[in-house]
Amino acid sequence: MSSLITGVAHIGIRVHELARSRAFYELLGFRFVVGPVGPEPVAVMSHPSGLEVNFILNASAAATRNVLMDIDDKHAGYTHMALAVGDVLAVKRELEAAGVAITEGPITFSTGSTSIFVRDPDRNVIEFNQKA
Repeated sequence: MSSLITGVAHIGIRVHELARSRAFYELLGFRFVVGPVGPEPVAVMSHPSGLEVNFILNASAAATRNVLMDIDDKHAGYTHMALAVGDVLAVKRELEAAGVAITEGPITFSTGSTSIFVRDPDRNVIEFNQKA
């Protein structure tokens, strides 16, 4: 089976409002492709690195907390996406200059990699990770 998987096709993220999610991910270098389309509906954004994000546009309300990360009772599910970067401190400076709050980090792990973390407008966690 492992030889049949060739990469990540896309990451699906449930969001409340397309305009604010689109603006945030455009700060990260994503470009709008299409949407809303389909029965959910979905909007698609792509990044020059090849990563694609699909916004599932059916969150009933704007999030004030992330049910997977911000409550004491821990639920199963995906907790964050990690984006590989060449210079995490340069990313930190650019995010801060754009008004994006760093919610954690920089943290250097025992592997030698260093990460910072942010939240998107719907409180989804994004890690920027620089390998050792």
